[in-house]
Amino acid sequence: MPLRLPVAWKFAVSAMLVACATALAGCASEPAGPVPYKDVPAARIVKPGYTQPETGKIAVDVRRERSGDVVVRFRDALVYVDGEQVTDLMNGERVIFYLSPGMHRIAVSTQFDPVVEMQFMVTGRYTNHASVTFNPDHRIQLRRVPK
Repeated sequence: MPLRLPVAWKFAVSAMLVACATALAGCASEPAGPVPYKDVPAARIVKPGYTQPETGKIAVDVRRERSGDVVVRFRDALVYVDGEQVTDLMNGERVIFYLSPGMHRIAVSTQFDPVVEMQFMVTGRYTNHASVTFNPDHRIQLRRVPK
C-alpha cells in the first residue's frame, strides 16, 4: 500500500497542472495590433530645410522600426542627408524628407556604430521609404523598403 501513495500523488499533481494550464490558456490575451509611427518632434530637427514641403520635391519617408530589445531601444539613431546631420530617430519614430529628384545619400549611425550610408535614388516612379533597424549584434542597419 505505501508504494501506491506516490503514484496517486503524482497523478493528482499532474491533473491539477493540466487544469491550471487549460484555465490560463483560456485567459491569454491577443497580441496588440500595430502602433502607428510617431513623427520626430520639431525641436529635434537640426536642419529644418529638409523637412519642409516644396514644389518639385519628393517625399522620402525614413522610419525607425520598433524594437523590444532593451540594448537598442533607447539608442538614438542619427540621420544624415547628403552628409549633413538632419535629425535623430528614437524607437518607433519617423521623419519625412522632401528632396529633389535624383541621387542622394542617406546615412544613419549611433554613438556606438560607424556611419552606414546608402545611395538613394529619389523619383516619383519608386517607393521612397527607408527603414532603420538593428541586427542581432545590435549594429545599426539601413535599407530601402517597398511600401
